Amino acid sequence: MTVHDFRQSLARSHGYADAPWWLEVYRTAFPSLIGCHDIRADGWAQRGGIDRMLVLSSGKTLSVDEKVRERDWPDVLLEYWSDTGARTPGWVAKDLACDFIAYAFVPSQTCLLLPFQQLRRAWQTHRKEWVSEFPTIRADNGRYITTSVAVPRDELMKRIGEAMFVSWAPEDDAA
Repeated sequence: MTVHDFRQSLARSHGYADAPWWLEVYRTAFPSLIGCHDIRADGWAQRGGIDRMLVLSSGKTLSVDEKVRERDWPDVLLEYWSDTGARTPGWVAKDLACDFIAYAFVPSQTCLLLPFQQLRRAWQTHRKEWVSEFPTIRADNGRYITTSVAVPRDELMKRIGEAMFVSWAPEDDAA
């Protein structure tokens, strides 16, 4: 089990908030980007999974929850228990306010922009399968243990793509 010091992990995470490559990621992904606002202070936005607000030239705003991994892994860690003992849902199991999860791998300089609502739908549909099939990662944070599942990137992207398709039953013409 991985052991974390929450304060050190938070400081490292906040250190990445100022990384110049975030702006490059967002400018590439959203060509009409005209501004970014970093949101790190505790409050409703942070608790809703918003680390950064992006503003496009149309006036559209996008909210992003940023995740950083310091090694290149072939998977995405989906945190489903923030506090396993207390059964506190992790970020993938909560109804967050963000539009995207920006999931960056520092060594390869790559970032996956995961549409949050479709990610949540994929999680709700496939969580039992993923938890039984893929490695479970537990992190000891001192007073609590966080539990995640390491879902391979290709599997996750396939399921997010499927979550973008919605079907409905035909209406009964006799009614």
